Amino acid sequence: MEPAIFILHIDMDAFFASVEIKDHPDLQGKPVLVGGSPEQRGVVAACSYRGRQFGIHSAMPMSQALRLCPEAIVRPVRMSRYVELSEQIQQIFLNYTPDVEPISIDEAFLDVTGCIQLFGPAETIGKRIKADIKEQTGLIASVGIAPNKFLAKLASDLDKPDGFVTITEENKQPILDPLPVSKIWGIGKVTNTTLQKQGIHTIYQLRTAPRYILSKVFKNQAEDILKLAQGIDHRQVECRVAAKSISCEETFAADIKDKDVLLTLLQHQVEEVSQRLRAEKLQCKTMTLKIRYGDFRTLTRRLTMDTPTNTTGNLLQEATGVFNQWYQKAAGALRLLGFGVSGFSPEGSGQKSLFSDPEDEKQKKIDEVYDKIRGKFGDGALKRGN
Repeated sequence: MEPAIFILHIDMDAFFASVEIKDHPDLQGKPVLVGGSPEQRGVVAACSYRGRQFGIHSAMPMSQALRLCPEAIVRPVRMSRYVELSEQIQQIFLNYTPDVEPISIDEAFLDVTGCIQLFGPAETIGKRIKADIKEQTGLIASVGIAPNKFLAKLASDLDKPDGFVTITEENKQPILDPLPVSKIWGIGKVTNTTLQKQGIHTIYQLRTAPRYILSKVFKNQAEDILKLAQGIDHRQVECRVAAKSISCEETFAADIKDKDVLLTLLQHQVEEVSQRLRAEKLQCKTMTLKIRYGDFRTLTRRLTMDTPTNTTGNLLQEATGVFNQWYQKAAGALRLLGFGVSGFSPEGSGQKSLFSDPEDEKQKKIDEVYDKIRGKFGDGALKRGN
């Protein structure tokens, strides 16, 4: 018999909006939106649970969100503040286990299997981490505990906000079976519609469906999907000691085709990634654009630059060029857009030119001013021109 494995998935509830409410207690109980100005085609980056009651979701144009809820309070994105609290939360994780896999600024997987003798059962560890986060940051986390990553992430989402759910080998199927098939990784809107036409709405109906139907729908991924429907996932928690890439991506609640909205989102992502590069004293050689259509087809467009950089202007120019090339050839409604960088070297390293580039020096000074102002007043305090 294989030894039991205990994986935690910890997900901060409405992270950006919760941070704003924490820092501004008068916002408690109000619909809070974090994002750009509606006058400048801004989009919603995050929304409090009160705001979600009006049908508002991330990546929605801010003007549309305010039509749905005119009394909503809009706060600018303050990425440096969110990163600060995220790092504090990550340190809490490391107090209990070295096996931590951050998957975004506000969620992570933890393997606590080897820590039970020291701290007690997985449920005890989960409750202690949840309490530590509340005590040290004032924020609320939802915790899922399970024998694998798929089930742990599913568990953390079942009772939000302020959730705490444990899935075991014994109760996994009764929990999974009544859930909609869309809860399985890899099943998007198009595949969900196809399954519904076959009379398959729940995970139980999927795992008991004839194999030829699953093969027809999922092709060579049928066995992988079936394993997830049975609560089987053999992926391990991957510790990230040193970052090999820095990225930012957004999955949209509704597919987006508007080019200007997508470019606005891309600009926000480039600004976040470049600011993180500078904060970590790194420069990058390669940038990657991740594009996922509504039917889950995913493209990556990678560009290796002649000279390493961490300036927002340079990265935004390159990213916009790659985006425009994609848009001209294969534009379509997207469910996800992401921007990432890799090929790191220490800031300022590499072969030096005899004469400095005046434009590059200008960009560095602009970034320095932007970083200082946004760090103090929020990421929306200044907007770069196109």
